[in-house]
Amino acid sequence: MKRIHVNQHNIRANAKNDDNLPPLTIKTSTANHKGYDATIHGSSRVVYSPDKPLSCGAKVWIETHAPVVVQEEPICS
Repeated sequence: MKRIHVNQHNIRANAKNDDNLPPLTIKTSTANHKGYDATIHGSSRVVYSPDKPLSCGAKVWIETHAPVVVQEEPICS
């Protein structure tokens, strides 16, 4: 199972400090991957769980068992 969510802290930091931190986090059973773009090669579902957020605090995320390709470098610098 992979869970993809938007990292609001990085988005705020990017706006405030003119940074370019990766806005996406892709969580797997073994690692967290940060990225700027993610392509899901298969089915997925969007989950909204305000009463049981992820450990990072995310209340909305995408779940998939399909392969996910993560672009770990910015598309435009």
